Amino acid sequence: MPQFDDLSRSLVAFDQDATLIVVVEMSEASWLVAGMAPGVDRQPLKKLGPDPDALLRLVERWRDEAVKAGKMIERIALAFEAGRDGFWLAPWLQARGIEVHVIQSTSVAVSREHRRAKTDRLDTAMLRRVFLGWLRSERGHCGMVAIPTLEDEDARRPSRERESLVGERTRIINRMKAILAWLGVRGFNPKLRKAPQRLDDLRTPEDLPLPPDTVDELRRDMARLAMVCEQIKALEQARLTNLEQAPGTGPHAMVRLIANVIGVGIETADMLVQEVLSRNLRDRRAVARFAGLTGAPNESGSRRRERGLAKSGNARVRRGLIQLAWRFLRFQKDSALAQWYRARTEGPAAARRTKMIVALARKLLIAFWRMVTVGEIPAGFALRQPA
Repeated sequence: MPQFDDLSRSLVAFDQDATLIVVVEMSEASWLVAGMAPGVDRQPLKKLGPDPDALLRLVERWRDEAVKAGKMIERIALAFEAGRDGFWLAPWLQARGIEVHVIQSTSVAVSREHRRAKTDRLDTAMLRRVFLGWLRSERGHCGMVAIPTLEDEDARRPSRERESLVGERTRIINRMKAILAWLGVRGFNPKLRKAPQRLDDLRTPEDLPLPPDTVDELRRDMARLAMVCEQIKALEQARLTNLEQAPGTGPHAMVRLIANVIGVGIETADMLVQEVLSRNLRDRRAVARFAGLTGAPNESGSRRRERGLAKSGNARVRRGLIQLAWRFLRFQKDSALAQWYRARTEGPAAARRTKMIVALARKLLIAFWRMVTVGEIPAGFALRQPA
């Protein structure tokens, strides 16, 4: 079995006298770089423009200062927070011989004072402290993010773009329905293909035609809706084409395997594989935690209560899984998971269905993870027959 790194601590022996530590506080306008160089009394701090070449020259200069102080630098460890700039800087520096780590922003503990001072200088000092603790293999300082490849990030774009387009389609439709409701028009479906031609025939309850500016607005919304629907259709067709032409290994094989379960479509299977199942997660707890489907208990003294879902994971996966869980109960009635859900939600002492559907979603995710990792088909799952 492969060994998984939970990224909560470093597994490499740390020699501070031979390691140059660098942290970067990145923003759109500038980068603030702080370091700890062995043999150098000061803790260098330098503000740069967002230029990777200038950052590389600065790191090399600090290394030369440590060498002049009589220290042999065998390791350069650099870290920055995951944020707007993504991960492009990490592979660029790794290709030039620098060890790069990306800090998960939410894993860094901050002061709970009501009004605490926050500047780039203070943030950089905090990053330097937590990164040093992480390098020493001390738990609880911070967690790192697995740096994805460019191919992995590119494979997630179609699913995310489709979700954005579906949201835009819903917003346009709701806006048109709100306009028609304001005018008192009932029984008109603005989603139909021939809806623009029927606008001129619409009448208000007073048997008056629609106002001209309102008609123009509705026509523009319908044109936008048609364009968005065409883009969604093109995305779905491109995904099917790529899936047919893709090799039978890797993420594409996972998508085919999950989509073979009745009730799971290509879109849901692709989202689950690209967002969570293709990642190198340690165990089932890590899988559930990644999706934010774990609890958030609150205990203090004799007070113990549950605050619901932690919601600290991937919101896209969490929404899709909860929708899938309701659909799963319809298409997989004879499965062991569906029977487990019904046994706890039926009868006089039944639990709330909305609470148990979250537990079912968590179990579904773990079941799919086992399917794609060890090939274990959950009990009672109905699969599509090959054509």
